[in-house]
Amino acid sequence: MKYELAYGKKKLAIELPENNVVKVLNIKSAPPLEEPAEDVRQKLLHPNGTLPLFEIAAGKQTACIVICDITRPVPNKIILPPMLETLENAGIKPKDITILVGTGLHRASFPEEKDEMLGVDIRSRYNVEDHIAKDISQHTYLGDSTGGVPIWIDSRYMEADVKILTGLIEPHFMAGFSGGRKSICPAIAAAETILAWHSPRFLEHENAKFGCLENNPVHTEIIEIAKKAGCDFIVNVVIDHERKILKTVAGEMEAAHLEGVEFARQIVTDTVKESVDIVITSSAGYPLDKTWYQSIKGIVGALDILKEGGIIILAAACDEGFGSKEFEIIAERFSTIDDFMKAICSGAFQSVDQWQVEELAKALRKGRVIVVSDGLRPEQFERFYVKHSPTVEEAVAAALKELGTDAKIAVMPDGPYVMAEVD
Repeated sequence: MKYELAYGKKKLAIELPENNVVKVLNIKSAPPLEEPAEDVRQKLLHPNGTLPLFEIAAGKQTACIVICDITRPVPNKIILPPMLETLENAGIKPKDITILVGTGLHRASFPEEKDEMLGVDIRSRYNVEDHIAKDISQHTYLGDSTGGVPIWIDSRYMEADVKILTGLIEPHFMAGFSGGRKSICPAIAAAETILAWHSPRFLEHENAKFGCLENNPVHTEIIEIAKKAGCDFIVNVVIDHERKILKTVAGEMEAAHLEGVEFARQIVTDTVKESVDIVITSSAGYPLDKTWYQSIKGIVGALDILKEGGIIILAAACDEGFGSKEFEIIAERFSTIDDFMKAICSGAFQSVDQWQVEELAKALRKGRVIVVSDGLRPEQFERFYVKHSPTVEEAVAAALKELGTDAKIAVMPDGPYVMAEVD
């Protein structure tokens, strides 16, 4: 039987033994908005939980709009023009509007990426700047959270008269769902804030996982941080596997975000009747699978439907390699992932991007991982605690040889964009 997985900017065609595949888990079908830009305009006029954006901006001098970086396929070219038009109609001049790319601890954006995210017209008309998490001097200190996280937020955002967040609502492997408050932390927070928030005392909690907001300390912490930083308005979207907008939400940060989460939960949740031996998944293709760092999300997204001792087969392009140098160095320093976990849990080691390895450790405590990728050499993956296979078919053959010819397989073509659960 033939299937396709999201892989880079294309699809990866694979063939699997039909008798073993019990389910293909997909985003549910829903009609995309026919006129998404007009829908945004209406949401700006009739927001959830706050005044219309025009009324918020009237009489103000400056505005800052936070957008996601290139790793998130947010349709900025659709959602930004109505917002920018509204701000200008309210009297804020283009030179006083900053579009701040919320990079978190990711690298800075390339000029061509800014063009891809925004279009040349927007990039040339407004101040488009990257957040630089490692430069503490560019941040404002807001005190410590009740969880002991020092709150440092980008000063360009803090100093703006009108503070706006944009983003994508999708399942998130630590915070439950992306969007809303995440556009402040980690998107425009300093490294000191992100490192403390991404520490094991938050991430090892049983509720720090896909789809869970209730009693999730990762979510609770960033809600508090976002409230201290302040937010006047958000515009978030839910998209389908073709990156078309299914729903726009706008307004007060928490109310609008929760509206979007409830819609997204219905669309992205798919189930199997019982746990499976093998999950074949992706990292949702470009731009999420540009690096091995980001691709780990695809592995974690398969965990809830995997049997103990099962195997996850991940297809991810990784055409930009590992990700950050700090992330790569972790594998060079620790020969086993158990040694790494002991070091971060004891406080003996702390590093940028360690949380992604911590999430990989959760998967390796439950089963094994085989990666199919052209982006890194086999030995590079194996140094990073996982196996490599040239093709999905060869990985499946090896898994069936190990687990038995009657092993059950689930397929997740769009990886972490689907929230997989046992029914």
